Amino acid sequence: MDVLIHLFVGLHIIGIAALLGGFLTQMKAMGRGTARFVPGMLHGALTMLVTGVVLVGLNEADHHSVDTIKIGVKLALLIVILGLVYVQRDEERVEKPLFGLVGALTVANIFIAVLWT
Repeated sequence: MDVLIHLFVGLHIIGIAALLGGFLTQMKAMGRGTARFVPGMLHGALTMLVTGVVLVGLNEADHHSVDTIKIGVKLALLIVILGLVYVQRDEERVEKPLFGLVGALTVANIFIAVLWT
């Protein structure tokens, strides 16, 4: 079971890397006001959602304790991120505050995962 959990943790990290990487590649465009949500950001957020749900299930099945409040906060942030990216995915440009919000929520999600113990 541990190998399976570690496999999904790796996939979860790949999802966050795609989401944050997509944001970081558009930072220069954000400064010009031409940033857009790239497909990798949507795919990364979806990967995070699916692997996160699987990880909670695997950890519960393996009788590990799961901090449900932490998971709930992370899930709420991810749903907001996913909703914003999904709705604006076909737009040629996204407003700076909206694009910055997605980046800030992504970074917040990372720090919640790492620092909330």
